[in-house]
Amino acid sequence: MKTRLSSPAEEVEAGGLPDAASLAALRGWYEGLSTREAVVRYLGHTKADGQSSRSMLGVIRRQLILLARRRHREDLAALFDHPLSERSKHAHAVTRAIALLPSLPTPEPLIGDDIAQWLEPRAVRALLAQGIRTLAALTVRIPRRRRWWAAIPGLGSAGARRIEVFFAKHPQLTDRARALVMTDAPQSILPWERLAVPDEVDGSRGTFRAPRSTCTLGATNDYEAVQAWLALHESGATQRAYRKEAERLILWAIIERGRALSSLTTEDAVAYRAFLRHPAPRGRWVGPPRPRSSPEWRPFAGGLSARSVAYSLSVLGAMYRWLMQQRYVLANPFAGIKVRGAARVSSLPASRVFAEGEWSMIQTVAEGLEWSYGWEPAAAQRLRFLVDFAYATGLRASELVGATLGMIEVDAEGDHWLHLVGKGSKAGKVALPPLARAALDRYLVQRGLPTTPTRWQRSTPLVGSLEQNSAAGITATRLGAITKRFFAQVAELIQDQNPSTAEKLRRASPHWMRHTHATHALARGAELTTVRDNLRHASLSTTSIYLHGEEVKRARQLGKAFAAR
Repeated sequence: MKTRLSSPAEEVEAGGLPDAASLAALRGWYEGLSTREAVVRYLGHTKADGQSSRSMLGVIRRQLILLARRRHREDLAALFDHPLSERSKHAHAVTRAIALLPSLPTPEPLIGDDIAQWLEPRAVRALLAQGIRTLAALTVRIPRRRRWWAAIPGLGSAGARRIEVFFAKHPQLTDRARALVMTDAPQSILPWERLAVPDEVDGSRGTFRAPRSTCTLGATNDYEAVQAWLALHESGATQRAYRKEAERLILWAIIERGRALSSLTTEDAVAYRAFLRHPAPRGRWVGPPRPRSSPEWRPFAGGLSARSVAYSLSVLGAMYRWLMQQRYVLANPFAGIKVRGAARVSSLPASRVFAEGEWSMIQTVAEGLEWSYGWEPAAAQRLRFLVDFAYATGLRASELVGATLGMIEVDAEGDHWLHLVGKGSKAGKVALPPLARAALDRYLVQRGLPTTPTRWQRSTPLVGSLEQNSAAGITATRLGAITKRFFAQVAELIQDQNPSTAEKLRRASPHWMRHTHATHALARGAELTTVRDNLRHASLSTTSIYLHGEEVKRARQLGKAFAAR
């Protein structure tokens, strides 16, 4: 008697992934075997009399769909659910998805998740009819009493038991729901734009407010003063980063200390430093990322590292210094506050920098793209230019795609420079070493453009589009896609010989070429200030991340002092 094939639900409940024989049969079918051949070869011992081979493979596919959905990977579920006629089209992707599924972590439910993500459809329909849409609503609104489910038509005792089992497996949901109830009070955490602040803590009568007659700001309270400070920064990213730090402090000062921002003392600043490491109570301050409009929004995702604490305090110190300059406050409570463990300058992880040998291999592959790997000649030529020019200059992706021939100038000494406006709308110039100039000349010839600067069309972008209009450029998004495609191809080529470098390449982005430029320049003896100026860093400490330890410097200097005979 042949063994009965388990149902998809049974398989998923039992272990999640179909057994090895079932997966082998599915792979064989995707590789070109007929349904009958695949089942006979790998599942002949389980096939019951009269059982359809197609239905057996269908069961395996449904098991994978259920598992993908349990892992909250609807993209993979849709992949396994393709029409039978599209087998060859999806073969490669399905093979990779099968290999990926076992490594996916089991997702943990969050209190704000939709109930449809975790509960069976019948229970979901019954709960939705009662206006219960999230796990939070289910946990808080349903009374914890005997036969609580009787008030929900269509749920039934069996459905209720499955829900209870689910919450028993995830007790943190109940704890989180209780925290939500506890904070649903006058001291609830809300984004500062929605916070109704009493007069006594809004800063209008702050302890350390400077005389109004000497203040250069029109702000009447702390919130308005901070908004004026934020308005100084045109970059949206900078504004968001600084707003987060200021908002956290204002909320903490009001809720935990009962004080205005302009009333904080040095003792308060020291307490805030400790709070940043361990925000408490966690139910009030810590939660998963949520939109600012969500009732589950919280200022923190967890405690901050020493480096993040130091960054936060430096931002707040700068804010208070500016408020003092505007004669809004008299003192800076964060002056002199130190953070243990943050003074050490950490180096950039080597995993985001290509070593000399790795980069040489990348350049070698780039040289043969059209002949060995099927790239279109124009695409291969552009890629080689990107690799050499980005590596030689250290330009950011946005700077590279925004650069034009008109930005290149030659000074009185005959040195070539690229003049541009970089991050933070700061003007700067980047040296063009011989590798960059040679790459540009070769690329211009390949595009049919003159190499003589006097004949250049100033608006011509350095990185050209492959369209017929050679005057068109590409976007930073397109640049990222091009380089990622290339890195992925290199990874495939070296997978067997060097799997660790292959994995590194699959994670790489265009910005890694900037990291590699700086690291190699310093390793070859370039001065730190030289690299800083070419990268246009505001501080040497930023550039210092590319010095991979004092040991590297020590070894290089001693190597020169005691060279082999």
